[in-house]
Amino acid sequence: MTRIFLSIALVLGIIFIVPFLVYSVFTFTGRLTAPEGLPAQFLLGVLVSKMGTAAAFVLLFFLARGAWQGRWLSYALAWWLLFAFGEVGQALGPDYTWAEALAGLLSETVYVPLSAWTTSRLLPVS
Repeated sequence: MTRIFLSIALVLGIIFIVPFLVYSVFTFTGRLTAPEGLPAQFLLGVLVSKMGTAAAFVLLFFLARGAWQGRWLSYALAWWLLFAFGEVGQALGPDYTWAEALAGLLSETVYVPLSAWTTSRLLPVS
């Protein structure tokens, strides 16, 4: 059980920090504007959202680790496709730009495989 919680915590850190860095670069270079309102409130909302994603990511891997063990890259690809379609779908709608979608895709291209590898290392088949 400790390994599950550790994996969730590490995945949460990965999927929170990587997008923060990527979006910061996009904002610094002028491709994106900073979110309106209080930064702490925005980041807290993102953190809570990412908590659910991290828990789902790790628990789904754990429940099917016999199928995914040694195939963490396939697991990552399945999640990356889910996120990629979400980014494109958001960009096609209002209030979301293609620059935001690109930042999201770049983030996901880094954090999804890193999260899958980390999870597979911490939750091997017993």
